[in-house]
Amino acid sequence: MLIVHHLNNSRSQRILWMLEELQVPYQIVRYQREPTMLAPDSLKVVHPLGKSPVVEDNGNIIAESGAIIEYLQETYDPESRLKPISCEDKLRYRFWLHYAEGSLMPLLMMKLVFGSLGKAPVPWLLRPVGNVLGQGVQKAYLNKQILTHARYLEDCLQQTPWFAGQALSAADIQMSFPVIALLSRGGINDLPNLQNWYNQIQIRPAWQRAIQQGGPFEIP
Repeated sequence: MLIVHHLNNSRSQRILWMLEELQVPYQIVRYQREPTMLAPDSLKVVHPLGKSPVVEDNGNIIAESGAIIEYLQETYDPESRLKPISCEDKLRYRFWLHYAEGSLMPLLMMKLVFGSLGKAPVPWLLRPVGNVLGQGVQKAYLNKQILTHARYLEDCLQQTPWFAGQALSAADIQMSFPVIALLSRGGINDLPNLQNWYNQIQIRPAWQRAIQQGGPFEIP
């Protein structure tokens, strides 16, 4: 049986969602974040990078969300329920699979890091300086970049209800983590299309089952 090495509040939640959409049986091995919010060292026993998600299937150990999602679609979705058919939608599909982690998520991670420079575990004597530095970088660079991306996503979802066209695809599953992070920590209001997209995925039975399997989900 396919095994998902699942870290709480992590990208592995979207792997559970995809498996539930495809109704693929799986087993979960659970890991809890350390107080530092990092993954425990025990994940390095599974994969040298010690990150989640990692899946084991048919003797293969596969890491990286995008690679896992492509593997699951190719292996367990012979009817292409989660991959569009038209050439135009396939181009969108491929773009979003790579954009999620290649363009959007690095900015949101930087915002998280720079927003934490004035807090523990930064030594208290350095926190005032860290806070000024973090706020300065966000104001001068990060916030503008994130706003550009947010408006781009908002415009794309004005054209189609899902990222790769008229139906849910694995592109939406890949985009779920950065979009939820954007809505929770982006500091941007007035994103009705993104919010509606998020509302739509939350009412999907497969999403709800994935939350039940993976546990409470809140992006740190």
